[in-house]
Amino acid sequence: MRQATAMANATGLVAGYALDALLGDPRRWHPVAGFGRAAGALERRVYRPDRAAGVVFTALAVGAPVLLGAAAGRVTRRHPVARAALVAAGTWTVLGGRTLRHESRVMARALRRADLPAARARLGHLCGRDPSTLDEPELARATVESVAENTSDAVVAPLVWGAVAGLPGLLGYRAANTLDAMVGHRSPRYARFGTPAARLDDLLNLVPSRLTGLLTVAVAPVAHGNRATAWHVWRRDRADHPSPNAGQCEAAMAGALGVRLGGRNVYFGRSETRPFLGDGPRPEARHLKRAARVSGAVGLAALGLAALYPVTVGRLAGAAGRAALRTAAGCWAVAGCRAVAGASPAGSVADRGSGR
Repeated sequence: MRQATAMANATGLVAGYALDALLGDPRRWHPVAGFGRAAGALERRVYRPDRAAGVVFTALAVGAPVLLGAAAGRVTRRHPVARAALVAAGTWTVLGGRTLRHESRVMARALRRADLPAARARLGHLCGRDPSTLDEPELARATVESVAENTSDAVVAPLVWGAVAGLPGLLGYRAANTLDAMVGHRSPRYARFGTPAARLDDLLNLVPSRLTGLLTVAVAPVAHGNRATAWHVWRRDRADHPSPNAGQCEAAMAGALGVRLGGRNVYFGRSETRPFLGDGPRPEARHLKRAARVSGAVGLAALGLAALYPVTVGRLAGAAGRAALRTAAGCWAVAGCRAVAGASPAGSVADRGSGR
């Protein structure tokens, strides 16, 4: 039964990835958009400008999808085909690899035509920066940085959590990542309320972002990059970024493409100056297709690892966990028996003493 469940999860991940690669995001009635609307309604009911309210909001908004996924997993635990179908649907819903690569190529075409108005209008599909004053190098830089970071957020991390925790992992991760986009940014309204969502998203991305960095180094040759250079830049610059996770992805991408990322980012109402990552020129239109190729290769590599995990490491980890639980239960039972055996004579003495 456990082997059938592991195979169903692995099959569902592969099928869901294929659906995303072929179809991309649903054009209408996207479940993630529906979740965002529901989370927005919940925020309006529980919002207060403090972290306690943010904890309640995050727990409810993330807990509901996790419980839904767990209930669906329990219902299908003896039906591997149904489980695989649910995992496939969930994987397709939470992945965004095809859309990410498409946006990078659309931006490249606009920049090659020197159509800055079209490029500026398109940037909002990738990130929240103010594009009104950005020139070609800055638009290209914003695109490369967004592709690098979102390769982790929209591809690698969902696959990792789907491999580790099945449908609850897929839905829970996407819920947390969506909340971070909604309330996790710095603003007067969300300075405290959004902190729990931001910290949860950081925690869930610690491993996937580092895996993304390593895979980016490994696949650098698909974009005519050099693995040794990418490795050097990743090792040197990954901790310079203010985010504990984004720097892992952006530094590796900078090394793979041979460009320099970082600098001043202007958002609506605020600006940030970030350290430079990588060596070489600022990105240009020609780098965007290469970034999309790197993102696609990283996604395929992550899929291979995710599909193998449930039937290899996952099974071993599950067996080790069950053995540890059995051992602990046996130790508790033995300790309990010894305690009872040791307490009996003392108890009888006490009873006799009290009789006097």
